[in-house]
Amino acid sequence: MKGIYWRPRMVSQTAIGIVALMSVAGIVAVETLKTKARQPHYEEKLAAAGLAKQCMDVVRSERVRRGHPIDIELDPAGTGLIGAKMTPITTITGYLNSKRSSANPNFAAVVIDLLREAGVREGDRVAVGYSGSFPAANIAVLAACETLRLQPVIISSAASSQYGANFPDFLWIDMERLLFDKGLISFRSQAASIGGREDRGVAMSDDTRKLVREAIAKNDLNLIEAGSFTESIDQRMNIYSRVAGETPIRAYINVGGGAVSTGRSFGKKLYRTGLNVKASPVAAQVDCMITRFMSEGIPVIHLIRFKRLAARYGLPVAPKVTPSVGQGGVFVRCCYNRWLAGCVLLVVLASLRMVVLTDVKSLIFNRAVGRRSEGVRPAPVRLAELTTIPDTPKTLQPCESELMV
Repeated sequence: MKGIYWRPRMVSQTAIGIVALMSVAGIVAVETLKTKARQPHYEEKLAAAGLAKQCMDVVRSERVRRGHPIDIELDPAGTGLIGAKMTPITTITGYLNSKRSSANPNFAAVVIDLLREAGVREGDRVAVGYSGSFPAANIAVLAACETLRLQPVIISSAASSQYGANFPDFLWIDMERLLFDKGLISFRSQAASIGGREDRGVAMSDDTRKLVREAIAKNDLNLIEAGSFTESIDQRMNIYSRVAGETPIRAYINVGGGAVSTGRSFGKKLYRTGLNVKASPVAAQVDCMITRFMSEGIPVIHLIRFKRLAARYGLPVAPKVTPSVGQGGVFVRCCYNRWLAGCVLLVVLASLRMVVLTDVKSLIFNRAVGRRSEGVRPAPVRLAELTTIPDTPKTLQPCESELMV
């Protein structure tokens, strides 16, 4: 039975060691010698990022011209798209590292990638919801839509959280108008709300709300000022439907965590960053712009949590220097060299085959030798040559009577 489970191998330990070393060396080579591969839609992504960089430079110059110097402590990259910590129109707390991460022109390439993944094609109609909290991300969306020649229907919120477009004389809607007047984009918002709590600036003073209304009027935008949260959503949906007309909306792009778009604080946790195709049963119960679009089967691109989004697409988190156009995993990714991996696999398999064949040959040889040895019978032994073994005397056992004495 022992021969069934174990037999000695005739392959030397040196040969086995060489095969093992070759395998390890092959794995190291495959992991080290990776190649760089361009990602899908590379040219479109590059064009969008280049346009976003132009727009960011124009906004930066205008901000400085208006007397708002760049705070290097808040904005070490000097993008000019990181606002102040607190101003009269600042609505809620903002996360500085998230704002810094978004201030990267290469996010326009991320938007291109998400639009293509959502099935959007050149010339399609899309709905866009902007927050003043992420002006750099808004620019990235504008650049992507312009590059793909989309037909966006845009509604903006004028106010902003900390570190966003929160200078009273240079709101997001002012930046958008500037880019339009400079000829960098061919479209802009159709309407705007005050923003902030309940999308109506509930926590703002009367003077601040008046200032925002004046900015909306100055930019020739329709004012959305509903009496309730639900009515604000209804007004926005009506604007999207009216402007789109008979042209179907292929996607909804939301920037930031505005309550009207995500459904207050609870709704913000129900949708993932990036592309959302189907709402969960819980999310479907929350009334907001995202839920309404998804209930109509329209995919939603949700741009929020920019640190997480940057890491997903190979972009730096809160960079201290503005990345160059075309820099990041969204453009080019390191991948395995398939030819090298295939060659290593063939070499390892060939080596193992040699080891196995050597072992099989040794086994066949040993069995052949064993069969030949079984054919030789030993010479018979004569009876006279046997040695008689004398009987061994038996040991006497004491009788019972003697034991009892």
